[in-house]
Amino acid sequence: MDHEKTVPVHLHRIDPSRNMRRFYLLAIQPTLFGGASVIRNWGRIGTNGQSMIETFDSEDDAASASMRLERTKRRKGYRDSSAA
Repeated sequence: MDHEKTVPVHLHRIDPSRNMRRFYLLAIQPTLFGGASVIRNWGRIGTNGQSMIETFDSEDDAASASMRLERTKRRKGYRDSSAA
């Protein structure tokens, strides 16, 4: 990955007919031991939600896991939160 800056991914899924207002955040952070962690935060918009941290041996592994999670969420209807 050549230590390029990774930008957190902010996604949301809003469906008024189902009373659904959800967010999903994905970020990659370096660890103290040379690896990288994928930090996930999700829940209902307006709440703190839940968090999960998954640690990987390399930044490349973390980036591929993050992209896989992002693809999965986009298939389920999540969109960029900056796009209205």
